[in-house]
Amino acid sequence: MLHFDPGRLLDLTVSVLVAFLLAMAIGAERQYRQRSAGLRTNVLVAIGAAAFVSIGSRLNGDAGASQLAAYVVSGIGFLGAGVIMKDGGRVWGLNTAATLWCSAAVGVLAGIGWMAEAVIVTLAVLAGNTLLRPLVNAINRAPIDERTAEATYEMRVMTAPEHVGALRELLTDALENASYPVRDVDVVERSDEVSELAATLVSTAVDPAELDAVATALERSPLVTHASWSASTDE
Repeated sequence: MLHFDPGRLLDLTVSVLVAFLLAMAIGAERQYRQRSAGLRTNVLVAIGAAAFVSIGSRLNGDAGASQLAAYVVSGIGFLGAGVIMKDGGRVWGLNTAATLWCSAAVGVLAGIGWMAEAVIVTLAVLAGNTLLRPLVNAINRAPIDERTAEATYEMRVMTAPEHVGALRELLTDALENASYPVRDVDVVERSDEVSELAATLVSTAVDPAELDAVATALERSPLVTHASWSASTDE
């Protein structure tokens, strides 16, 4: 009680509350898209960053805040590494790890009292994860010149683990009915609640509109939470 300071307590409360609310907006978007680091993870990262920086400021002023902010930046890398997964030649979770890193930045800004800057960073993160998605999809779906590159096409669907068997058959049938034979179907457990099926197509000419239609039809199934397709090249 000798060190109790109502003013500092109020500052910490406001910082943590702002970090909580802003990270909740970021995490809600990640949770909606069934990413491995969702609402709670992003909120906890931001709250922790805000608390640590606030502690540093209280102990040693701006110098203390700066020192602990540096530790937050380096420490969040270990947490981000935990959500990055390698599947063969593909790497998943980089976007989620980057989002966690940005949530830590929001927490740091809130912790040192730069609330307006924290809001701006939050809006930028949300814009990057939502507004840029159509552009990314458009680039990924652009026709590939098969004379200069060999393309591998995959259809990916998300479902609950208990529906994997039924969805495997549904996915294969939907693609083969669209005249796209399936070479292989891989199952990746994204979390306890989400499994991903990735169907690799036999090398063939692909019409993006037809794969869009297949993805749309699959998303109408109650078994499917999300469906998309992608193309990769080996140059």
